[in-house]
Amino acid sequence: MSKKRSGWITRIMLSVGLLAFLGFSLFPLLSGVLEARQTSQTPTPSPTSAANAVSEDDLSAQARGYELVLQREPDNETALRGLIDVRRQQGDIEGAIEPLERLAELNPDEPRYTILLAQTKQYLGDLEGAAETYRNLLTREPGSIQALQGLVDLLLQEGRPEAAVGVIEETLQLAPQANQDGADSIDVVSVQLLLGQVYAYQGRTEDALNVYENLIQEHSDDFRPLVGKALLLEQSGKVDEAKATLNTALSVAPPQHKDRIQILIDQLNEPAPEPAPEASSEESSEPSEEE
Repeated sequence: MSKKRSGWITRIMLSVGLLAFLGFSLFPLLSGVLEARQTSQTPTPSPTSAANAVSEDDLSAQARGYELVLQREPDNETALRGLIDVRRQQGDIEGAIEPLERLAELNPDEPRYTILLAQTKQYLGDLEGAAETYRNLLTREPGSIQALQGLVDLLLQEGRPEAAVGVIEETLQLAPQANQDGADSIDVVSVQLLLGQVYAYQGRTEDALNVYENLIQEHSDDFRPLVGKALLLEQSGKVDEAKATLNTALSVAPPQHKDRIQILIDQLNEPAPEPAPEASSEESSEPSEEE
């Protein structure tokens, strides 16, 4: 994938947030699991941070205390969460896996633990384990857009875009019966938006545009397909159409998303940088002094 397309995909997924998928920041207790390694690698902490930091000996003692509790009470969720938090502070991501697995087992109706477990495995390079974790959650909850997003991202990471499309299409096939059994158990619009993203990732611009156009016709009050379409139009050089589409998205978007859409509009209004002047044929044909 080219650098240009990679940057565009990042804008779709992160800058505007077409899909509200769950991330570490939504789970305060565990939010630093993956950040801890970066923190632990900082070469010279400031005096203030050093004074406030818990010593490694203290963290080791806390971890041992939680481990002793868990030896007596292996299902003690307070101790499991405490141990994960200590492992986070120690930068021991691998050490957080086992208590995370236990928390996920104890809370099958709480997908946050399972999603965090899958993301942590993926971060550590256990792609097979991460995929299995996502698939297990999707078997229980086929409408978990966070698990679907995670599995799709993983498949793309492995260079398997067609497999990613297949997973999304399977979910869409399940949707009618699933939504009949439980009202809105699968958010079809979000799943289709994800399909559009994968098409765009593959460079299948027309297919992605068709997805967004159909969603716009069926859900005129949803700003997300409008943003997706606008970014595709911009990528195709149709800047004026992209601006008009973004303005429509701005008019229907909830207040919490308007600022980010306005940023995209402002970016499109910025003048394009002038190309560097090319050397004339006469100048280029002149020999250098060395010649």
